[in-house]
Amino acid sequence: MDHDAARPHGPRAAGPEPKAVSEPEHTLAELLGRVARGDEAAFGEVYDRVAPSVYGLVRRVLRDPAQSEEVTQEVMVEVWRTACRYDPRRGTPRAWLMTLAHRRAVDRVRSEQVGADREARAAAAEVDRPYDEVAEEVTDRLERERVRRCLDTLTELQRQSVRLAYYGGYTYREVSRLLSTPLGTIKTRMRDGLIRLRDCLGVEW
Repeated sequence: MDHDAARPHGPRAAGPEPKAVSEPEHTLAELLGRVARGDEAAFGEVYDRVAPSVYGLVRRVLRDPAQSEEVTQEVMVEVWRTACRYDPRRGTPRAWLMTLAHRRAVDRVRSEQVGADREARAAAAEVDRPYDEVAEEVTDRLERERVRRCLDTLTELQRQSVRLAYYGGYTYREVSRLLSTPLGTIKTRMRDGLIRLRDCLGVEW
């Protein structure tokens, strides 16, 4: 996939002549501020600086080159659309960008895993053969214990949100009502909780 596809096209804004090479480069924070105002040239510079690092992180999570390229494109489009959300008080711009990349990669892993589990259950349902019930029960117990330990690493709101959404089957809006918490807060806590849970359960970087 061509990484340039994610970069907005169009004439670069007119501006002063390039200054001396000795002038320090614009910082990523400055560039993100310009991107937030719709500056395509600034986005192009951000893309050139961070896309390789984004791809490297995503590749370590997903392993698959084609999917890694896809997710990298998605991350860079998200940067273009949401640069205004970067808050320097909460961390460096590179940390923010890598968080976006890691979240997208984890989301893709989870999506792929859900699909694989669904296929595995369908295949298992078609196989009419005996199985070792004792071994399966032990494995299930160990897996449940592992998930429980990982859930215990989350904050209370993250843990409640994840349990209601993924074990109780409630929608984000229903979770918001049940916990008397704004929907936006629930979505944020759910996202952060899933990232921490996925890390605990063994997603490799």
